Amino acid sequence: MADKDLSGHEGTFERIKEVRAQALHHARLAQELAAERRELMQGLLDQGLSRADIARELGVTRQAIQKMLAC
Repeated sequence: MADKDLSGHEGTFERIKEVRAQALHHARLAQELAAERRELMQGLLDQGLSRADIARELGVTRQAIQKMLAC
């Protein structure tokens, strides 16, 4: 099978690579932020607040808090 001529598409491929790199960067940032959020929430729990207290203050459900703590 002959290779296709991809000339003329260099800009598109370059943009795909840039977008992929940005997506990976944002995924890493999201993981770091989730870890920080988890630590902050755990600190509140350690100080005696309940999951319900945290959920009420953040405007989310207790189940959402549980998921945030599990991730």
